[in-house]
Amino acid sequence: MGVSYEGTDFSGWAKQPGRRTVQGLLEDALAKQPPGREIPRSVVVAGRTDAGVHAEGQVVHLDVVPFDPAAPGRLPVDEHGVPDLERMRHRWNRILPGDVRVLAASVAPEGFDARFSALRRHYRYQVSDAPWGVDPLRRRDTLAWNRPVDVSALNTASRELLGLRDFAAFCKPREGATTVRELQRFEWERVAEHLVVARVSADAFCHSMVRSLVGALLLVGDGRRGRAWPAELAGSTERTSAVAPAHGLSLVGVDYPDDAELAARAESTRALRSL
Repeated sequence: MGVSYEGTDFSGWAKQPGRRTVQGLLEDALAKQPPGREIPRSVVVAGRTDAGVHAEGQVVHLDVVPFDPAAPGRLPVDEHGVPDLERMRHRWNRILPGDVRVLAASVAPEGFDARFSALRRHYRYQVSDAPWGVDPLRRRDTLAWNRPVDVSALNTASRELLGLRDFAAFCKPREGATTVRELQRFEWERVAEHLVVARVSADAFCHSMVRSLVGALLLVGDGRRGRAWPAELAGSTERTSAVAPAHGLSLVGVDYPDDAELAARAESTRALRSL
């Protein structure tokens, strides 16, 4: 399933007791349509986003119990017991609130895993360096930065972080989890007079990694830190406190290999990496 959401009013993706989350609302909608069908397990997501982070290219998968094609019912199914997913998508979106949408739904190929089969995730971070703040129409998805930033300095410093390395300095630690990642793209572009966009891609991201990278680089862009500082920080064990706010960040896409390689990719991704 392809899913989009505006993250402002969510406590992140992951289901939490007593909190409004994307996963919680999506699983609720899935349980209601078709009526009486149970979801065997929780949905699996490509990238768990934090509170306030948006997504226009999120991917999830779930295992379901097929219908019996011979059983009576109002919902037509194919020979494999799968209902018309276009109709199901329409039903789910009627249940879901306006800040989360199911954009697409299909039967997953053999071996597909939304999380572990992914080759890379793509994020976008938007920054306004206008002296008056941010356009009111963009205030929910764009950070207001009250200092002008130098895009050339941003790109010079960002290039030094590319490749396979331990990003512990840019990650919120989690017990038993590795912080080794391959940063494949980190580019900045001024797309309008006061609007700067960062595009960040990696095989995977650890907790708060994109926001920490952006936060550190903005200090370079506005001249408070030298261009070599982020790379120096990456070589240390000290975690940066320069974490950009969540609302400027959006998950824009997830790449997967060809169908024949899905299962092998999932198996290799599950292995704990080190340098």
